[in-house]
Amino acid sequence: MFRNLSTEIKHFNQQPHDFRILVLTNMIYALVLPVIDIFVAAYVMRNSNDPTKVVIYQLTIYTGIPLTFLLNGFLLNRFSIKVLYSAGMLLSGVSMIVMMSLKTLDLTGIGIAGIIMGMSFGFYWANRDYLALSITSDQNRNYYYGLETFFYTIIAVIVPVCIGWFIEAGGDINVNNAYRIITGLVFVITIFASVVCFRGRFRNPDEKTFLYLRFHPYWRKLLMLASLKGLAQGYLVTAPAMLIMLLLGKEGALGTAQSVGAIIAAVLMYIIGRAAKPEHRITIFACGLICFALAAVLNGVLYNATGVVIFMLFLLLAKPLLDMAYFPIQFSVIDILSKKEKRNEYAYILNHEVGLYAGRFLGAGTFIFLAYYFSTEVALRYAIIIIAVLQLLSIAVGKRIVKEGKALIKEISEKTTAVV
Repeated sequence: MFRNLSTEIKHFNQQPHDFRILVLTNMIYALVLPVIDIFVAAYVMRNSNDPTKVVIYQLTIYTGIPLTFLLNGFLLNRFSIKVLYSAGMLLSGVSMIVMMSLKTLDLTGIGIAGIIMGMSFGFYWANRDYLALSITSDQNRNYYYGLETFFYTIIAVIVPVCIGWFIEAGGDINVNNAYRIITGLVFVITIFASVVCFRGRFRNPDEKTFLYLRFHPYWRKLLMLASLKGLAQGYLVTAPAMLIMLLLGKEGALGTAQSVGAIIAAVLMYIIGRAAKPEHRITIFACGLICFALAAVLNGVLYNATGVVIFMLFLLLAKPLLDMAYFPIQFSVIDILSKKEKRNEYAYILNHEVGLYAGRFLGAGTFIFLAYYFSTEVALRYAIIIIAVLQLLSIAVGKRIVKEGKALIKEISEKTTAVV
């Protein structure tokens, strides 16, 4: 066992310096992500008892993200990518401070906190995606995302349990004080992650132009895949918190449910990421989508405490499998088209966010429509099933992307050879 661990550490240390720094930065910031993804939504739910407000909060976040991707493109011409990346991490703490300072959770206050959190995500993901694209190759991206997913999943075991029971230990009177203490810890962690980030030798994009309106037809297929992915994101960020608060009722139970099976999932993700080759990505992607569909159906059929725990268990497998396959597929398309069209890679990262936003808006809008015209229960039971079934279309789209990608690589290679 120790020999195997030593081998894995040695393999990690053999990676480029910036590869290791980016992984370490994201690993530290990962301590914050369960708080942002789950417990902020739980805070809104607890203090408003209105699932619609939770979804509106999420929509303001999703609105802030693409706008900040655009702003980030202009700022990259003036500021170091490390500064912008760190700003994204720090803003997540600022957003939580704004949320906790609100005396009443009205739509204006929720909207302001949501926009700030959206800016946080925008700066963080825009620069994180560009850095991950620039410091990895198609051959080591499975390992990169397998390693990140391993740490994220392990952290998803520890953080939700600790925070959930810490909140519950305070009782109903001191629960908001507990949230404020957690917010303070989040801010400290984001500062530490920023310090580590500045140890990297990260470079800004060389090409300054990043705004384009027309793209190769191949890119439209990835935008379709992004929209399908966004469908689930628009619902999944808040749905687990709402389901657990309504059907289990406690943050401690929320944290425990998040942790079920996560250790096994983490080890599995690392092994898959270490062993998988580029040709395995569609298989991994399909497994993630099937797990997600099973989670949705079982939640809709059972719709009770047991159903929620099963739902969370399947999500612990589905989400990392999807991310491990999706991001390398996305980056492979960007690698191909940036060479073919001779454009800044950030142009594709920015435009990709438009596809995600369209899907997120539709996913969250589906929930609001069902909740408003029918009931919250109908929305929580059936919106996710509709989304999961639609997402299964991603398998066919993904296969088409991989097939066309091979043809384009061959075409670019032949042109390069002819020029030489």
